Amino acid sequence: MARIAIDWNELRARAVQAAQNAYAPYSGLHVGAAGLTSSGRIYVGCNVENASYGLTLCAECGLVSSVTAAGEADLIAVSVVARDGRPLAPCGRCRQLLVEHGSVGLLFDQGEASAPILLRDLLPDAWRGPEDVPSTHTARGD
Repeated sequence: MARIAIDWNELRARAVQAAQNAYAPYSGLHVGAAGLTSSGRIYVGCNVENASYGLTLCAECGLVSSVTAAGEADLIAVSVVARDGRPLAPCGRCRQLLVEHGSVGLLFDQGEASAPILLRDLLPDAWRGPEDVPSTHTARGD
């Protein structure tokens, strides 16, 4: 498979554009996420808050939903930003979500001032999928 060129400026711009559509009446923090898949397509997501704060969806959740709904997989690069373009790091839940829906070498954008890093460096020893979830017998030590 040919290596896909990553245009970080395009990913950041698409994430900023997605952040404009965020629903954030509680925090006021509009977040956008853009991800490039191994097919070369870019997908986006934005945060959607809820009066029941625990039901709030992060931008990364929307991104993964968009990728999955399109029948895609294997995110290879992700950028998450505030509406003003400031880079944001994903929360722990979203790090796990991205790991499971990304390639082993998924790169995470830290903004123009820093080089992208491997997402696995943000979440060492992450579970990559169903094979990593202990069965009930293993969890009890049976």
